[in-house]
Amino acid sequence: MTTEPFTLRDMRKPDDFAEVAALLSAADPEWPLTAEMLATWDEAHDPKLYRRERVAEQGGRIVGVSHVGHDDFAFEEWRYFGRVVVHPDARRRGVGTALYDDAFAALRGLSAQDLRTMLSDQDEDAPGRAFLAARGYVRTWDRFESRIHTGDVDLGAFDDLMAAVEADGVQLRSVADLAGDPERDRRLWELDWRLFQDVPMGQALTRRSFESWVKQELDDPTFSHELSFVAVRPGVNDPETGPYVGYSTLMSNPAGFYIIGMTGVRREDRGRGVAKALKVAAMRALAAAGGGEIRTFNDPPNKAMLGMNRALGFRRGPTRSRYELHLDPVTGEHRPVELPAEMA
Repeated sequence: MTTEPFTLRDMRKPDDFAEVAALLSAADPEWPLTAEMLATWDEAHDPKLYRRERVAEQGGRIVGVSHVGHDDFAFEEWRYFGRVVVHPDARRRGVGTALYDDAFAALRGLSAQDLRTMLSDQDEDAPGRAFLAARGYVRTWDRFESRIHTGDVDLGAFDDLMAAVEADGVQLRSVADLAGDPERDRRLWELDWRLFQDVPMGQALTRRSFESWVKQELDDPTFSHELSFVAVRPGVNDPETGPYVGYSTLMSNPAGFYIIGMTGVRREDRGRGVAKALKVAAMRALAAAGGGEIRTFNDPPNKAMLGMNRALGFRRGPTRSRYELHLDPVTGEHRPVELPAEMA
């Protein structure tokens, strides 16, 4: 890697997407990205929300990138989420510090009060954790990753479960199978929001508009309509969700594995094995399509889902943690971070 000076500039879209995706993939090879994914997420961004994306360029090559902006998943005007990523062979040369200082100055100018980012507990993220600690960030929340490969599970062992759910009047239909329902997308949007409000994530969530949700979920090229399943109870006619009572999604990654985005069941149908059956249906569909690994994330207070995943055969992977820096909106000085009870 050249030692010549680097410069910071705004990201050029879509021209920089391929190089930025390659950089992000080199920095985190277990979770590679593509230019298509970056373009899709960029198109789905709500223009009303603040966003600032910059790159560090050295010798005509992008060696670092920063992204800061409002979090549409947990929006507050004064709260911002971001990250700085430097190519592995350009680290310890001031690139990350320059990108961070550049972003931090912009956010202080906006009177930001809460800055957030995420890092894993893996050894390769140790320098990043030290970088945050030196700047006053505090670990405030954990998310446990779990993994399973369909080839390691006896999916026939769940025949009784699937039969019991069917006998209870619940049909498991793929999102693709429900394409003929003109209300499908809106019903799933309503159900997704209802379910997420019961997920203990350590923060108040913000509802995305129907149009934004469809762009970010169903229209995302990584979303698998064939491997995502809906629990349908034909006798139910909820004014918002119709007969849809549960939902489990799978999204693909370029590395070949899949990620569970949401698994949940409405309160009236919990305790009947429906959520577990939704996951089994997805695993069976994936196995029939050739098999593969599935990864999922759960928060420590969500003991029911963590227990269900263990019963299905999921194994614990890395933990990803949220780090926060709180600022006084007037002085810009650091304020103490009040930890949730789970982290205190």
